[in-house]
Amino acid sequence: MTEPDAAAGPLDTLKADVAGHRLEVIFDGERRRERLLALIGGAIRSVDLIMYIFEDDDAGQQILGAMTAAARRGVRVRAVIDSFGSGDISDSLFAPLRAAGGSVIFFSRRWRSSYLVRNHQKLLLIDSEAGVTGGFNIANPYLSDRRTHCWFDLGIVIRGPVVADMTEWFEALHDYTVHDDGKLLVLRRLIREWPIDGKPLSWLVGGPTQRMSPWARMVRSDLAGARRLDMAMAYFSPGQGMLRRLGRVARAGKARFVMAAKSDNPATIGASRLLYGYLLRQKAAIWEYQPCRLHMKLIVIDDVVHVGTANFDVRSLFLNVEGMLRIDDAGFAQQMRGFLDGLKGDCEIVTAASHKARANWLTRLRWTLAWFVVGIADYTVTRRLNFGLGEIDPETEI
Repeated sequence: MTEPDAAAGPLDTLKADVAGHRLEVIFDGERRRERLLALIGGAIRSVDLIMYIFEDDDAGQQILGAMTAAARRGVRVRAVIDSFGSGDISDSLFAPLRAAGGSVIFFSRRWRSSYLVRNHQKLLLIDSEAGVTGGFNIANPYLSDRRTHCWFDLGIVIRGPVVADMTEWFEALHDYTVHDDGKLLVLRRLIREWPIDGKPLSWLVGGPTQRMSPWARMVRSDLAGARRLDMAMAYFSPGQGMLRRLGRVARAGKARFVMAAKSDNPATIGASRLLYGYLLRQKAAIWEYQPCRLHMKLIVIDDVVHVGTANFDVRSLFLNVEGMLRIDDAGFAQQMRGFLDGLKGDCEIVTAASHKARANWLTRLRWTLAWFVVGIADYTVTRRLNFGLGEIDPETEI
C-alpha cells in the first residue's frame, strides 16, 4: 500500500509498504538533511557511505560531524568518496573522522585509463538495516528547502530484504577501492557479474562494462513492449538506440518527460533539447521544470519504478558507476506518477511550435556540440562548457 505522509504533504514525503519493505521518499532537501542526521545519529553498529560530491559547507560539516560522533561512540564508519566529483575539498576535512576511528577512501585517485570513469553513486547504509539513495549529494543545494536556490531532487529510505544486497554491493566496491582502485578490468567484472534477480525490489548497478550493465539491461527489458513511460530526469542525452526505444513507447502508448529548464550545467540542457524534436514527433509530452534546478533521476515504466543515481545519458548508461533501485509494484508506480502529475503547474509545456521557435540553426549546432561533449566529459567539466547556451548564476553554482 502506498500513501502520502499526511503531515508533510505529498511534495515533501511519501511512504509505502512494498513486498515486505518500508519505503520513504523524501522530496524536500531540508527534510532529507534531517533524516540523514537522524539515521546516522541512531546508528549502533555501522555507517557506510558512498558519495560523488561531498562539500565542505554547512551540510557537509553537519553530516561529517554526525559520522564523527558515531565513530567516537564505537560505530564502524566507512566512506568512499569520488576523487573528481569532490576534487575541490581537502583530504584534511576528514581528519577528525579518521582520528575518531573512521575510514575515508577516494575512488579513482590516480591518473589511469579508468580515470574518466566516475563513481557517481549516492548511498548511505545504517547498521545494514536501512539504506538511502537518490540523486542528492552532500552539499547545501541538495539538502535545503527547494523553494530556495537548490537542486530539486529526491531521496529514498529503504528498510527490508533488499538492504542486504545494497550492503553486499558496498562491501564489494569498498574492497575494490582499497585493493584494486584504477584497475578497469576488475571494475568491469564486478559490475558485469552483479546479479539481476527479478525480485519486486532489486538493487541494480551500472558502469563501464563492454556490453550493457545490469541496470541498463533491465531498463531496456522494461521498455520492451511498455505502454506507459514517465520520466523526471536532470540530464537526458541517450544514444540513438535507447532514444528509439523511448519513441516506440510514446507511439504505442503514452510517454511524458519532465526535464530541467535550469541548471548549473547549460550544456546538459542543450543536449536534452537536441532530442525534443524526435520525441515530440512520436507524440511524447515534454515538460520543463521552472522553479529551480531539477536533479531528479526517476523513471516509471508501466508498473515499474527505477530511482537512484543514474541520469538517462551515455555516461550513466555506459560509463559512470551507478546504483539504482528497481521497484515492481503497481501501487507505488501510480503514486509516483501522481507526484509527477502535481508538477505540471511548475512546468512549461514544450510544444512542437515552441520548440521550433527556439531551434534556429545556430542553437541546434550548439545543442549538437553539447550532446557530444556531455556524452564524453564528466559533469563537473561540462558545467564549465555552456556553448553560449545560458549563464550560470555564481551564487548557486556547485
